[in-house]
Order: sequence, then C-alpha cells, then structure tokens
Amino acid sequence: PGRHLLQHVQLRSDQAKAQDGAAEQPESGRDVALTDEVGRCGDLVPRKLEPELGGLVNGLEEQLVPVHPLARALLQRQQLVGVQVPLVIGGGGAGEDRLGVVIGLVFLGGLSHRGVSILRAMGDLFADAARERREETAPLAYRARPTSLAELVGQEHVLGEGTALRLAIEQDRVPSLILYGPPGSGKTTIARIVAEQTGAAFEELSAVSARVDDVRAVFRRAEERLGGNDRRTILFIDEIHRFNKAQQDSVLHAVEDGLVTLIGATTENPYFEVNSALLSRCTVIELTALSEHELGVIIARGAEELDAEASPELVALVAKRAGGDARAALQILELAQATAAADGIPLSEELVLDASRKRPLLYDRKGDQHYDFASAFIKSMRGGDPNASVYYLAAMLEAGEDPRFIARRMVILASEDVGNADPNALVVAVAAAQALEHVGLPEAQLNLAQAAIYLARAPKSNASAVAIWEARSDVREHGNARPPAMLRSTGHKGAAKARGHGEGYLYPHDEPAGFDVSYLPEELRGRRYYRPSGSGEEQADGGEDR
Repeated sequence: PGRHLLQHVQLRSDQAKAQDGAAEQPESGRDVALTDEVGRCGDLVPRKLEPELGGLVNGLEEQLVPVHPLARALLQRQQLVGVQVPLVIGGGGAGEDRLGVVIGLVFLGGLSHRGVSILRAMGDLFADAARERREETAPLAYRARPTSLAELVGQEHVLGEGTALRLAIEQDRVPSLILYGPPGSGKTTIARIVAEQTGAAFEELSAVSARVDDVRAVFRRAEERLGGNDRRTILFIDEIHRFNKAQQDSVLHAVEDGLVTLIGATTENPYFEVNSALLSRCTVIELTALSEHELGVIIARGAEELDAEASPELVALVAKRAGGDARAALQILELAQATAAADGIPLSEELVLDASRKRPLLYDRKGDQHYDFASAFIKSMRGGDPNASVYYLAAMLEAGEDPRFIARRMVILASEDVGNADPNALVVAVAAAQALEHVGLPEAQLNLAQAAIYLARAPKSNASAVAIWEARSDVREHGNARPPAMLRSTGHKGAAKARGHGEGYLYPHDEPAGFDVSYLPEELRGRRYYRPSGSGEEQADGGEDR
C-alpha cells in the first residue's frame, strides 16, 4: 500500500497556494483534513480516517493529503470513483503542503498532470491489499492451484508431453478454446496457467454477471494494447454457456479478427449450448473427471499446504469421496483438517466421512449426464439385464432425477420393447407410474424398481413399435389412402347406398369369412406392418412380407 500511496497524483496550484498558504499539519497522524466549503480551501476540519482506509495505510498517515470537495464531486461525476472510496492522495510534498498537491484537481483539465491517475492508484492500493489478504483467507483449492503445466495433474490426453495444446501453450500460440468438462476437472486452472505462461494480457469475465457492455470494454482495451505496444489479449469467459445468443454473438468478430484469444469454460455440452458460429472459430477441448490416483496427488499437495499429516489410506478415502472433482477433494480435506485442529486431534477417517456427508454426483438434469444415464437405463432393460437396470435407476434417483420422467420411460419401453410378448408389462409399468403419484418418494422407489426388473426380465418384442413406425412412414410418403368402399361409413343410409358405402362388407361374427378379408386400401393390399416375433405370448403367424 505504501508504494502505491507514493505513486498517487501530485498536482499543485500556485494560485491556491498563494491564496490559502500551506495547509496546517494535523495534530494526530491518523487525522486527515477535509474541507467543508467548496469555495474555501484553507479552513480544514480534522477527521478520522475511514476504518477500511486506516487499516491499509497504518504508519503512512503523514504522507496523506485531503481531497478538495470539488475534486471529489468531479471524480464521482465522471464515474472514476464511487462514493464509498475515501479520496485520499499521497505525495512527496505532502508533509510540506498537504492541500497544495491536490488543489489542481478542481480544474477539468487537471486530472492528469504528473504521475498516474487517481483511479489506477486507488485501484492498485485496494487490489494489492485484497490479494495479500486473499492468500490468507482463500479456500485451499485456490491456494493449492497449479501455476504451470509441470504442476498440473490429469488431462494427459490433451495436455500430455508432445500434445498439440501443450505445445501451443508452451510456445505462446494458444488458439481460441472452449474447455468443456465436469466441475473440478481443471478448466479455470488451465486458463490461469495460460495467463501465467503467455505474454498476452489476461482479461477474465464471468458469464453469470457480465453484460455485452463489459465484453465491449474488454475489446476496447485489447485494441489499445494491440495498437499501442503490439500486445495480445486473452479473454477468459467462465460458464460461457450462460451467455445468451446476443452475448455470444458480441464475441464473434473480435475472435475471428484475432483481436482477442477466447478461452471459454463450460460444464455443459458446447455443441448444445454455444452458437455454431462461435464454435467454428474455437477448438473444443473435452476434459474428463480426475481418477482417484490423480486426485491422490492433488490431495497430498493440499495436505502439505495445510501442514497436515494424511496417511495413504486417508488420501485414498478423500479421493474416493470426491467423485473425480479436485475442488471437492480439497474442500473435504480442508474441512476435516480444520475440525481436527479445532478439537486438537489428528486427522482421521471419521473426520473425513463427516466432512463429506454425501459423495458428489456428476449429474445434470438437463445436460449430458441426464441423457447418458437415461439411455443406459433404457438399454439395460431392453437388453434383459436387471442388475444394470436397477443400478442406473438408483443413480438417477440419487442424483435427483424427476421420478415421473423415469416412470414415463418405463411405460414407453413396455410397449416399444416388450409389447405383446408380455402384455402384462404395460400393466406393470402403468401401475408403477400410478403408485408413484399415490405414494411418492422415497417409498415409490420400490414400485419403480419392481417395474424396472419386471421389464428387464420380460420376453422382448418390438413388433408393435415397428408396425406403427412403418405404417406412419407410408402415410407420410404416400398420403392417407382412402379406405375401400365396403369399410366406409353407412351413417346416412340414402347417401351411403347411392355411393356404394358398405357394399360387400362381411360381418365377421356372422360370417367367419370376414376374418380372412384384407381391410387395407386397395393400393396397399398385401402390405404387412405387424410381424409377430414369436417371443413369449406373441406367436408367429407364418405370414409373408410383401
């Protein structure tokens, strides 16, 4: 803080100095003089430093000077500072003339005369102090984050020795990237490593809070850097899938023109969530969840950072409970160690289990995991594996999947994949769906499990499904062919008789020959949609396909 205080703007006004004279030194080092009247600069009223500023400049009070009220209003009007920032400036001549070094700020043209701007100086002052405090208060996952490729653990398939992406980072020629992977797989870490190793400026935005104006401001600064000193800019957008279409479109031209190198991070499938135009300008890098062995390396580093003793068994337990998420693993370790330190006991298995009440599950009800687990569940029942069926059912329920969605899928499968090979399968599936509505979870898990196992063990036939699919395909391709005259309505007796409706129709209950007649439209005679599978109760009829 002291270094930045001494770098603040130093401006003098000879006129004000001659009129008001040198400002009187405050009696107390922690008192700062502030003017009460806009038109007068000599009448100074002692005032205590704001607490947040006082904590930052402890021991440097004699180098502080007051800010004239006009200067304060001017800077706030130009939105250079907020009302919450104590406008205090330091300079080499502060001890001699506190007021004189800042009085020039009241003139519109005098915001930049010698030295750096007040905005940058005050920003540096608080930013540096925040960084120093963050090192002490930040979570372990932040403090133990790798800063180089050599320290990075995992993702060998894209960042191993000799891979294209690793060489691009090492040679400072990183292309625009979309990093896609589960939480805790290293997306933000990779982006920060690029920032450490590249010669480009690094700008970071969060898609949760950033606006189009924020993106445009980054582009303006990037253009100034590129034109002023030929320095490139890397723009990192976290959770880029949260950008709407307009926000994503605002990035297109800057990426295509090479004004910025974009690095986007997302846990959602970018092919679903990111515009195709932006995808075509970026390289998609898919990251995977970390293995327990890789997590073990990270956990050991975290234990060293915490100065904690963690046996290999405890490291393995934390890795197992973390579910492939490095951030979750370090959070479990940090919480368990904090509990152990507070109680004055060594780190133990009980503390680790207490810190990880429930293993984090990689699942998103609207993302890839939703579709992957639902697909595995359906295919397991179709393939006749009751064990896999009940496992994927349990995985979806534990992850919070909508049980109605699961019940609907079983009702569909009962007709699509079991059909008339076991007509009771549909009855069981519908009964499970109704039981879910009457009973609700968690008890309805029993009904869902019973139905899933029944469907997995039932004989299979998709003959009914194929029949409707083929029939609809013919209708779409050839139109809805008109029924033969004998099948048309005879509701209006006179008109029906005159048009030949119902003529030649055989009532099957009176004339068994009616069971052997083809009822298809004339142009589809001989077409066969339903072909019994011969499985279970669905007996083959020996018919031939046309």
